Amino acid sequence: MEPPKDHQHTPEKSSTEPPSSAYPPSGCCTNCGGPTISEPSPLASLPEMSPPPNYRPIRAPAINLPHNSQAIILSPVPHAERVPVVSPPYQFQSPAKRIHSPDDIRRFQESPSFKNFLGFVVSLSESIRGHKISDPCHVSPPVAAVVSILETLLQWIDEIPPVQMSSRYGNISFRSWHERLAERGESLILDLLHPEEELKESTVEIVPYFFDSFGNSSRIDYGTGHETNFAAWLYCLARMGVIKEEDYHGVVARVFVKYLELMRKLQMVYCLEPAGSHGVWGLDDYHFLPFIFGSSQLVDHKYMKPKSIHNDDILENFSSEYMYLSCIAFVKKVKKGLFAEHSPLLDDISGVPNWKKVNSGLLKMYKVEVLEKVPIMQHFLFGWLIKWEE
Repeated sequence: MEPPKDHQHTPEKSSTEPPSSAYPPSGCCTNCGGPTISEPSPLASLPEMSPPPNYRPIRAPAINLPHNSQAIILSPVPHAERVPVVSPPYQFQSPAKRIHSPDDIRRFQESPSFKNFLGFVVSLSESIRGHKISDPCHVSPPVAAVVSILETLLQWIDEIPPVQMSSRYGNISFRSWHERLAERGESLILDLLHPEEELKESTVEIVPYFFDSFGNSSRIDYGTGHETNFAAWLYCLARMGVIKEEDYHGVVARVFVKYLELMRKLQMVYCLEPAGSHGVWGLDDYHFLPFIFGSSQLVDHKYMKPKSIHNDDILENFSSEYMYLSCIAFVKKVKKGLFAEHSPLLDDISGVPNWKKVNSGLLKMYKVEVLEKVPIMQHFLFGWLIKWEE
């Protein structure tokens, strides 16, 4: 039997084995770990080594902001602006769509129309700060007339019942309701403008905003774009001086609350599909503005904090007075399961320490997630009252 030779190891250079954290230290044999004559080749020299795959969780983490959260965080808090009232000679015109690309969004964002409209929304938000819905407020004849129009639209829902359908969304009776709106809507607005004879020509411009405020009759859906059209219609009335600054409290507490009641009934009766829903990672399937106005109502409230939305007794007793609580109660009513799972963004917001931060954050989010989104704003209209800057 041949005597054993001196044991001398050479490093293995196999490139077929993936690298491991248990790789022997430099100068050790890859088989037995003993000392070697030469150094093993560095890991970087393994040609077939591929980087580890990106980790993709099955479910996104619970604390989650919208995809462009950095844009929201860096965006300045919008400020209230006085609405510039137009004067004769009036140049009302049929409004048209102008936004087709991100470049168009940037052009709109830099225009006075953008700043004035967003400033109008902020002014409405500030007008309701610290007030309950039932608090006394100035209700001018135009504000009362708008509320009356919305009550008429509510009545039409009772007169046009939904048909029996097997599909979850999109009851075709909504098209009949919308047809009636198209037939009679202009006369309703003319009644609103009745004392102002010289403003009757404005219907060519403001009626399209009004018609687009209640959802799309073809798709049978509704979303934040339609809600923004209603705010734009109110803004046009303010531009014409029909709605004045002292009316803003009444516009939110009477008009917008009635509009919200109307839209919820339309959503429930005709099963309107959410337009462009973000799924569970969106703020809400249909609305945004009532969360802004509702959070403003609760700024500096002595007892109710953002985390109070998890208290069912508070929701039951105060949702009729505070829009934010009303929205949360409605979400919990129509969605099943754990609140943190079906509405994680609202759940995260409940962890914010105070309502002022909630309100300012929602205003920034509305600017970035609604007014600066092409899929939403591509349907927005521009005329003489809301100008498109060339």
